Amino acid sequence: MAIRVWVDDWQMQCCGAAFRIGDEVTWTLVTEKRTDKLTELVGLDIGAPVTHVEEHHGRLPEGAPTTRGVVTAIHAVFGRSEPRPGGEKNVRYPVPGSGRLLWIHEADGWEDESAVGAEHFRGYIVDLDVHR
Repeated sequence: MAIRVWVDDWQMQCCGAAFRIGDEVTWTLVTEKRTDKLTELVGLDIGAPVTHVEEHHGRLPEGAPTTRGVVTAIHAVFGRSEPRPGGEKNVRYPVPGSGRLLWIHEADGWEDESAVGAEHFRGYIVDLDVHR
């Protein structure tokens, strides 16, 4: 069974393990919707199929189950952010529709932002073939 997973940039940068297409990974996945900002950034067509979020920073109960699967595709997601009109100047939000995807072979949490212009790296959309 194939699923689509969001992996936040900061999670990978902090203590995530690098992965590449063809790797078998064991991740703790959340099925609740935490992808509103992603959908706002890249649009409903790309954001809606993301059904899981990879989580490894303690926002889960002790002993949360893990999911094993093989990585079949990786897309680095880039996008702009800026303050909202009338909002706090130091709080930045995704600029709707500014998201761009770059298909890549491996992910380590640090992507070259010059490859897509002025956008900032946000995370990965990963296709995972889950073992059942």
